[in-house]
Amino acid sequence: MSEVLNLKTTAGRLFTVADVLIICHKNPDGDTLGSAAALQHALMQKGKNCAIICADDILPRYEFLDIRLFNESFEPKYIISVDMADTQLFGDTVIQYADKCDLCIDHHGSNTKYAKALLLQEESSCAEVMLQLLHEMDVEITPLIADCLYTGIATDTGCFKFTNTNAKTHMAAAQLIELGANTIHLNQLLFESKSKSRVELEKLVLSTLEYHFEGRCALVCITQEMLNLTGADIDDVDGITAIPRSIEGVDIGITMRQQSKGVSKVSMRTTSEYNAAEICARLGGGGHKQAAGCEIVGNMENAKAAILAEVSRVINKQ
Repeated sequence: MSEVLNLKTTAGRLFTVADVLIICHKNPDGDTLGSAAALQHALMQKGKNCAIICADDILPRYEFLDIRLFNESFEPKYIISVDMADTQLFGDTVIQYADKCDLCIDHHGSNTKYAKALLLQEESSCAEVMLQLLHEMDVEITPLIADCLYTGIATDTGCFKFTNTNAKTHMAAAQLIELGANTIHLNQLLFESKSKSRVELEKLVLSTLEYHFEGRCALVCITQEMLNLTGADIDDVDGITAIPRSIEGVDIGITMRQQSKGVSKVSMRTTSEYNAAEICARLGGGGHKQAAGCEIVGNMENAKAAILAEVSRVINKQ
């Protein structure tokens, strides 16, 4: 069970650490990367030696974050996980750090409190928590750090369209704009361009579209064969997850992705009427109220049956 910290205590603790390793979750998105990068730049500004590690490759579109990757040039003395509610998010190549994690900085209410200490605030994104922490540390929010934090906030809120967006979210973004975040460039890079492989993947994915429960649930599948045919990467896949829920009349959108080792990854988006995190938690996952996920061992058909059984449970209650 974690020692629960507040912003002030966390800031004070970070002033005393050295040789810091910051861990992003596997299949890294803009929030885990932006938050980790902002923390790295902040700690380096304070004279700390630190680096970032992730089980999966970081996509080229995030090069602007200027991340220093861990190359084993130092022995980590303090380990921080960012935007990671559970140890299953570490990934195979960094799971050895899960039981050594000194601090977790997170925004998920479903956090399992696996780290020795926890800074948890249920904000729209981990980046919003990080912004408050850096202010508490009296860090100079440079334009680079502002870009990192804006990336986290914008990507985790779907460019301020998801239901986790609130007034505080917009105020945090406005603050980052004032501090030099290049929002025009970032919005275009992150939201207004699709790779050709993404477009080809969408065509294939839409051919798998299924409706369930009188059209209140829509489900699509992404297979390894589709990824191989299109050359799509994880960034292309992330953009697909919003499609099922965007269909008129759909309350629960499910995207299933076939992974290696007989595992299916489920991403769920819901309207405010349903709690995606609670549904996914029944299968060992978690996340936000309207955006959550889980991993199910077994082939795609078995995994589909399992998640639809949980959806049936909540839909038939109404």
